[in-house]
Amino acid sequence: MNVTLPEKNKIKKKQLILYISIVVVCIISIIIAFYVQFYARIDIGSLVGIAKETEFGKKTEEEEEVLKSDFNQIFNNQIEDDGQNDNKKLESDKSIVYTKYEKKESKLNSYDLEIRIPYINIKNEIIEQYNKEIEDIFVKISTNVLQSENRNIVYTVEYAANVQDDILSLVIKSNLKEGSNAQKVIIQTYNYDLRNNKEITLEETLKIANLDKQVVQDKINSEITAEQKKVEDLKKLGYNIYSRDTSSDIYTIEKSTEFYVTDKVIYIIYAYGNETNTSEMDLVIL
Repeated sequence: MNVTLPEKNKIKKKQLILYISIVVVCIISIIIAFYVQFYARIDIGSLVGIAKETEFGKKTEEEEEVLKSDFNQIFNNQIEDDGQNDNKKLESDKSIVYTKYEKKESKLNSYDLEIRIPYINIKNEIIEQYNKEIEDIFVKISTNVLQSENRNIVYTVEYAANVQDDILSLVIKSNLKEGSNAQKVIIQTYNYDLRNNKEITLEETLKIANLDKQVVQDKINSEITAEQKKVEDLKKLGYNIYSRDTSSDIYTIEKSTEFYVTDKVIYIIYAYGNETNTSEMDLVIL
């Protein structure tokens, strides 16, 4: 005897496959969201095969030249921050980056000093190292200048900072001129992943910006070579200009440690005053 089940109790094969597919997609989505939120920065579009448009690396030569010439204008001694990471602050009533040391003082024939030195307001071992380095470099020079006599020193310190997509980027620039000595410009940058609580490298930044590493490396090599060609031409005319060693590994992406990210612009900075007495620097704009 054949028993026929009521139609409402039957589950058709196609429906079963549909239900299973929906469950699988939901599980995968939850896993991806969890991974992105807590462990990594991945491009979901790339993960599912959709190309992502990027505004980095698409500037014209004219736009790049304007950004280079206006580089000194970015130093406003403030931070642009959306406040999404306030829970990471060490001092809740202050910004994630704020001016800790500020002084403007002059002493006839001795010095003119104007400094605004930042402090990164986050409790973390890496950040503590950053703050110590900032003090060791910029505060120490300021102290020495204030103790100087009859040396005609001009010393300034300024900075800029911002938080974009949970990446904190800070750039500090100091300018030191002592008597007849060559002007010395020091630039230090600090880039920190607030989501994953770690330092972020230029190579990682290029991945986030969806930029090809080799294309960027070729651009760096080309621009540094072009700058050195200008130097050689000027030397032939009798000028004493800082020379670049175009074969040096400081121009590799892995060794390019000074960079600043803001408003869809990546500044890769080669400040030669960090190692010697010169104000010469090269900027590569992405």
